[in-house]
Amino acid sequence: MTKPLTKDDYTPGGVTVHRDPERLRRVTRALRSAGRNIALVPTMGALHEGHRRLIREAHVLQNTVVVVSVFVNPTQFGEAADLERYPRDLDADVEVCRQERAPLVFAPEVATMYPAGSQVTLDPGPLGSELEGASRPGHFAGVLTVVSKLFNVVQPDYALFGEKDYQQLSLIGRMATDLNVPTAVVGVPTVRESDGLALSSRNRFLSESERESATALSAALVAGSHVSALGAEAVLSTARATLDAVPGLDLDYLELRAPDLGPAPVNGDARLLVAARVGSTRLIDNVPVLLGAGDE
Repeated sequence: MTKPLTKDDYTPGGVTVHRDPERLRRVTRALRSAGRNIALVPTMGALHEGHRRLIREAHVLQNTVVVVSVFVNPTQFGEAADLERYPRDLDADVEVCRQERAPLVFAPEVATMYPAGSQVTLDPGPLGSELEGASRPGHFAGVLTVVSKLFNVVQPDYALFGEKDYQQLSLIGRMATDLNVPTAVVGVPTVRESDGLALSSRNRFLSESERESATALSAALVAGSHVSALGAEAVLSTARATLDAVPGLDLDYLELRAPDLGPAPVNGDARLLVAARVGSTRLIDNVPVLLGAGDE
């Protein structure tokens, strides 16, 4: 028999912050028993308009209660300095959740998610060592491990992720499929600033001049997509020319892939992805591309 929920467990119209996985699991189980669906929005905090879009899209799903997790996951950071400087402001994040009507926040401690002696992680497979994985060894093992933990705690019907982190989204979807996880992984289009820059918690680290240079990433992707009817070579050369014209931008990769991040097709749907460092800040972006459309 499911124990009735109290106002300390869940308050419609308010926000309840949970730190104990077992208690949150009991709450979501009770809500599911009452006929509600659970939608999880996993985040590392520093919530911005992109996260707000994820929460809003979660509300669109049928009969959902939204859970926002706020956890800076140490196992996906390669450099200790990056982990230390990642922005943290739980009070501000909770306020965003309040404004967006997300009633449950899961904000566990690191020791709770990774008890002493933890050893088991998830292997992301070959794709985990390509693109972002080539520059950040072990990153996706950390991502998939923590997402798996969050899925086990929250047991969501849906989990929403932004397309800005397209490789992450692809690998999480593959994990759910390969491991028979009963959670629908939902991708949400990238939210951008008025100048095209993809929203990211890391944008706050850019100086004024660096931020101006950073807009070259989205500009290059748009330029490349505009010549997609001419084929893959035209897309890449056009995008690269845009990037090459901007000083102070250290390109990591610019690649055209299939939607599942396999080799790009000659014609049809594809994905154009870019990563670059602007000053000390590493940024990524991507757009969908339809190759050879003009030949139809």
